[in-house]
Parts: sequence; structure tokens; C-alpha cells
Amino acid sequence: MQKQEKNGSSVKNRPVMKWRAGNFEIAVWENKRDFNGGEVAFKTMTLTKSYKKKDEEIWRYELINNIRRNDLGKIEALLRKAQDYLYFEGGEKDE
Repeated sequence: MQKQEKNGSSVKNRPVMKWRAGNFEIAVWENKRDFNGGEVAFKTMTLTKSYKKKDEEIWRYELINNIRRNDLGKIEALLRKAQDYLYFEGGEKDE
């Protein structure tokens, strides 16, 4: 994900926090939008799953769209970590 700076250069947008459990990872992103003449900040999350095909040597990452029953515990743990961060350490009121 690229972010355009005011001077025209591009800077890679990085998550403010991320956690991993097995082959799952959740990342919390800081976003800003113009709203009613001011800038509003809000956070979003992405959940990804990494995997390696048997015939390849590289790891691949994909956004989650297929979750198995055995994956639920790992995903739940990651979501709790993200929730704790957003509610207790994120430093912002409700969005």
C-alpha cells in the first residue's frame, strides 16, 4: 500500500501494530480522511494468511476469505490482541 506525500514522493504505509499466530497475521492501520473541513483519523484492520505451495519455495500472503474450523482459535486470539490495543492502548475515543 503506497501513500502519497505532499511533496510528491511516495512513502510505504506501515501498520501501527501487528500480531502473528501461526500462519495468520492481523495488522492495525492508521487512516486519515478529510471531513467537514478537518482531518479525521480512524483505524482499520487486515487479516492475512500465509502459505507455501508444495512445489514452490516462496511464502505467499492472502487476505482471508476462506477460514477453516481449526483456524478459529488463532484468529480469535489475534482479534482479541487487536481489540485490546484499540480499546486500551490506541489512545483514541470511539470512531
